[in-house]
Amino acid sequence: MDFIKNQLDGYGMSEQTIGYLSNMIMVVFIAVISILANFITKKIVLKTIIHIVNNNRYTWDNIIVEKKVFHKLSHLVPAIIIYFSASIFPAYQVLIEKAAATYMIIVTITVLNALLNAFDDIYRSFEVSKIRPIRGYIQVVKIVLFIIGGIVVISNLIGQNPLIILSGLGALSAVLMLVFKDSILGLVAGVQLSSNDMVRVGDWIEMPKYNADGDVIDITLNTVKVMNFDKTITMIPSYALISDSFKNWRGMQVSGGRRIKRSFYVDTSSICFCTKEMIEEFQKIHYLTDYVTTRLHEINAYNIENQINTESKVNGRQLTNVGVFREYIHQYLRNHPKIHKDMTLIVRQLAPGDNGLPLEIYAFSNDTNWGVYESIQADIFDHIFAVAPTFGLRAFQNPTGHDIVHLKESPEYSRGY
Repeated sequence: MDFIKNQLDGYGMSEQTIGYLSNMIMVVFIAVISILANFITKKIVLKTIIHIVNNNRYTWDNIIVEKKVFHKLSHLVPAIIIYFSASIFPAYQVLIEKAAATYMIIVTITVLNALLNAFDDIYRSFEVSKIRPIRGYIQVVKIVLFIIGGIVVISNLIGQNPLIILSGLGALSAVLMLVFKDSILGLVAGVQLSSNDMVRVGDWIEMPKYNADGDVIDITLNTVKVMNFDKTITMIPSYALISDSFKNWRGMQVSGGRRIKRSFYVDTSSICFCTKEMIEEFQKIHYLTDYVTTRLHEINAYNIENQINTESKVNGRQLTNVGVFREYIHQYLRNHPKIHKDMTLIVRQLAPGDNGLPLEIYAFSNDTNWGVYESIQADIFDHIFAVAPTFGLRAFQNPTGHDIVHLKESPEYSRGY
């Protein structure tokens, strides 16, 4: 500054004019230096760093570049130059230093925010992120970062110690708790969800209260985002997963088997004892040959041992068509390639009711994919409906309009029977 003043003094200018001109020259000079430094930083240093990042074998540093952490960091260079040049202008030194320091604090906050985003993306690239999501914790760190950054900026502008401002926040704790109620509840819920492994990204959850039935695609501080199977998005408060009940289908997906639980309703009027002709036909069925032979041997031995008169089928033990049919379904499922052999497999009778006798199929498919599961289930019941008449059984069905029309057209109906 003195050198410039001495040079201008040789031109015979007034002291006031020399002061203005020297200040303007220094401002332009500092601006040029700052622009030049910023140019060198971005065009040379930053490009060199990006080149090194793109040509190494690591992938995590590419995410840092994508989040523009180094780009934001480069904004500190001009601010540092301006801050240390403030002493050139004694009258405005304090104002320039405060402005430059405030700018550097804000840039630092944006750099740390971008770094946290990069860390979140890096963590998400690992499988453990689905089991232990940390996005909620990162959001808490961001809130703390912005609060502390705001306090430091304010304390810098008013020239007070940040601790004085922090001590004054004690009186505002009730207000802060009210403002950040959802965030606090979300943080507590996030800790419980994570520590108890209650829900992960990718889990299929069902929560009727919020009309949620689909896959969890994101877990944040305040909400859990669920993509329903109709491709709509449901946002559930994180703490609702702690306070309310929900169903997580992860166990089914992990086990490798999906439950089939459906009944075939038999018309009870079609149930009867097996005749010799029926037994002969059943012995021709591959899945029943050994079963029918064994059962006949047991029944005959029992009836002979107890001297039972078998002229009446009511006496002693007899095979029934519904019992043989139940065994056939069981053997059919045991040999089905899409049924999980290591999980529960039961074909049982439920209590008969207005809709006939329910034969319930309780088994597990070995493919949990929804489309495949529905196809397996449909194929099984297609076969059961088609094979039931072979056993002399009819599926129960309430009379339809078609049945009533045929009934009216029958000769018996016309004769008044």
